[in-house]
Amino acid sequence: MAAATARNYISRFVPPLALMGLIYFLSAQADLNSGLGTIDMIGRKLIHAAEYGLLFTLWWRAFRWRWAAFAGLIAVAWAISDEFHQLSVMGRHGSPIDVLIDCSGVLVAYLLIRWRRRVV
Repeated sequence: MAAATARNYISRFVPPLALMGLIYFLSAQADLNSGLGTIDMIGRKLIHAAEYGLLFTLWWRAFRWRWAAFAGLIAVAWAISDEFHQLSVMGRHGSPIDVLIDCSGVLVAYLLIRWRRRVV
């Protein structure tokens, strides 16, 4: 029984923690610019929104689809800490606008999940 419980916790909590680690790792890179100008900037912002939407979803799933607000709080807090982290990385900068973009991903994920649960 204990092994099954451990596997259950691992399957629920490792994915969001792993994504947080990946976000931290990517934020520690000096430059992720592809050189494609506006396309690169828009693409990175969309990816940011999507990754924080995914982070929110993974945390909400970890909490067994309860406590959406807490899952959102974790994702938003990580977005804020990520921007502060980028202030200490040469070639990067932190931006409140990026936090808002990340929060928009959280909101879109929440709305999509709620919509999907009503449809099904």
